[in-house]
Amino acid sequence: MEAQAVLKQIGVPTTKVRQLIDLIRGKPVDEALTVLRFSPRPVAKLVEKTLRSAISNGINQDEENPVDADDLYVTRVFADEGRDLKRIRPRARGSADRIRKRHCNLTVVVSDEVN
Repeated sequence: MEAQAVLKQIGVPTTKVRQLIDLIRGKPVDEALTVLRFSPRPVAKLVEKTLRSAISNGINQDEENPVDADDLYVTRVFADEGRDLKRIRPRARGSADRIRKRHCNLTVVVSDEVN
């Protein structure tokens, strides 16, 4: 049984998110939540929110065969490129530089089976 949660258009570059999600991939959800809770990075709160949503989706997905939250593992977690916000910064002699404010899409998949 798999359940997933997606958070789109996070205002953080994918490189910063990937550094954090590499720490929780393949771990039990309680251990992953502990890692995220004590992480000093600001993006950890967004990853924790998405992980909690995936856990809730996994618990409420099948009411005939309920799954305990302690049995879930983070099977897949990945961050893909989102849309860039493009801004212009004026420079000397009438020229301009383009500023790309990068965004990403975060997907967390939890399962009760260990890969």
